[in-house]
Amino acid sequence: MVLRRAAESELLAAETDNSAVVRHVENAAELGRQALARAPFDVRALRVIGLSEARSGREQAADDLLTLAGNWSLRDDPTHAWLVDHRLRRGDYASALAHADTLIRRRDNLRPQVFQLFSTAAMQDPQRAMPVVARLIAARPPWRQAYLDSLYRTNEGMQLAINLAVVLKHGEVPLSPAEQSQMYYQLLDKGLVQGADALRTALDGADVAASVTNGDFDDAETPEPFQWKLAQQAGVSAEITPDDARPQDLALRLEYDGYTSSRIAQQLMFLKPGHYRLTYQTRMESGAPPERLNWTLLCIPGEFPVLSAPAAPRQNRAWTTAELEFTVPERCAGQWLNLDGGGGERRTPSVLWFDKITAKLIVSRNN
Repeated sequence: MVLRRAAESELLAAETDNSAVVRHVENAAELGRQALARAPFDVRALRVIGLSEARSGREQAADDLLTLAGNWSLRDDPTHAWLVDHRLRRGDYASALAHADTLIRRRDNLRPQVFQLFSTAAMQDPQRAMPVVARLIAARPPWRQAYLDSLYRTNEGMQLAINLAVVLKHGEVPLSPAEQSQMYYQLLDKGLVQGADALRTALDGADVAASVTNGDFDDAETPEPFQWKLAQQAGVSAEITPDDARPQDLALRLEYDGYTSSRIAQQLMFLKPGHYRLTYQTRMESGAPPERLNWTLLCIPGEFPVLSAPAAPRQNRAWTTAELEFTVPERCAGQWLNLDGGGGERRTPSVLWFDKITAKLIVSRNN
């Protein structure tokens, strides 16, 4: 231990005493070898010898020694830091980033620098570095979420996040629905509606992106904002549950007091410009049809309405089909489909159901 500490001190002195660098490096190497002779598996002694070889210009010998030290211990940070730098200069992204992964699994304080390294490599050399970064993320390391969060701070990072999501889609561990949802909301918060559209198309296909999602209420895997976001508040209870009249079928059951203002259900769509027909099935379970229950369609960006029409059925206890028509104009990149309760002057409790919701193109804008 004394020999190894003396070797480390000599190597440190070589960094500060410019007048005797060679002597300090030679002393460090000799003391390190003596320490290793007495304790053959002393990783820190082996590291000192390897770094001494590097300072003496013998990089291949240093690489061999420090690779061995890194294999012996995943906890020796200076060894892995040198290997990251050396392998990067050789263009070996797989090895360099793997050693960087080793560092940040233990050292949270190193994450900002290493995350920047991952992102820079993936953006500057996407063909070689992007698959390596994707493989590291696919291994579900403890820093996975923190790295994704770091990408959402800039538009360049958002673009990299989109590219990584597409690469991961074709692997064994794609982004989870929760991770996808976070990415979509980050894009929308930054006003990158077309980016969210492009990501949805890349992950799910254009046909899925341009339609009502889960209109039959039997798909729980699709992430928000394309999945139904349902309200749960005083006076409003919306849930997806088996229908009493059709027990084999799931539908949206709404208990509404007719008085509370609420955005009861919401999802995002990417409909192309044109004329559409919104079709849905509905029935009353009890009470009277709420007077101010409306389907609304809001274009984004800007959230200007292109549809606002009553959604509640007549006094009909059986399932009936209703239709509404609307037009999606130009400069309407995305649309929020909402079931809104406008609130009334008094409480008029009711229970009603919705199912089989679709939006079909009737006339294309191009026609």
